[in-house]
This record gives sequence, C-alpha cells and structure tokens, in this order.
Amino acid sequence: MTTVYSPSSAAKSTMEDSNHHRSKKSQRRRRPSATPTNGDYSDVEDAEDGDPEAWATLNKSFRQVQSVLDRNRAIIQQVNENQQSRMPDNMVKNVSLIQELNGNISKVASLYSDLNSDFTNICHQQQRSSHTRGK
Repeated sequence: MTTVYSPSSAAKSTMEDSNHHRSKKSQRRRRPSATPTNGDYSDVEDAEDGDPEAWATLNKSFRQVQSVLDRNRAIIQQVNENQQSRMPDNMVKNVSLIQELNGNISKVASLYSDLNSDFTNICHQQQRSSHTRGK
C-alpha cells in the first residue's frame, strides 16, 4: 500500500490532531469546586467572569491573528497548487504570494506581541484591583 503525501492533507491532518488534542484538554479542565475559606466570594466571581472589556480586547486580537493565519493557509495551498501545475504563469504568481505570506508572518508576530502586552496589562490591572479591594 502506498501513501501519497500532499501538503494540504498533511496540514488538515495536523489541524485535526490539534483540534482533537485541544478538545481533550478542555475536557480535563474543571472549575475549582472549593469555596474560599475566608467567606470572600468576590475574587472567585471576578476570576470566573473577568473584565468584559479585557476579554473583548483579547478576543479581538485572537480573531485578528486567526484571520491572518487563515489567509496564510489559503496562500500556502495556492502556492502548492501553482507549484504542482508547473505552468510558468503560476510560478510567477508564487513570487507575490510568497511575499504576501512573508509579510503576513511579520504581521502575526506583531499581533502576538501586541496581544502579549495587552494580556500582561490586563493581568497587572487585575492584580492592582484585587490588592485595592483587599485593603
């Protein structure tokens, strides 16, 4: 039996493995059942609900990253198809597609950097607000 390698099938398989792994991971995560010993439930409620504005910011950033990654997936698929066709016009098109891909990789790095800063700021704000409530 021969197995034919195709980049798109490999990518799909990897994505399916990743999604399967992610779903198993989320099944293992359980909410803590312990209640605070000092009777203060506000920290537990804040941890569960969080700051809606902060979540919206992080959600927006993740959506931007995912959008660029989805575009990259489509570009890679097109580049592979163009390469397999071996048509000169398609090979020329690959130059601009690969340039776009390269720019998108830089964009993803920048978005993740911004996301890291946002996340760090949110954590610091959360710590400051929990310290001021505790006093």
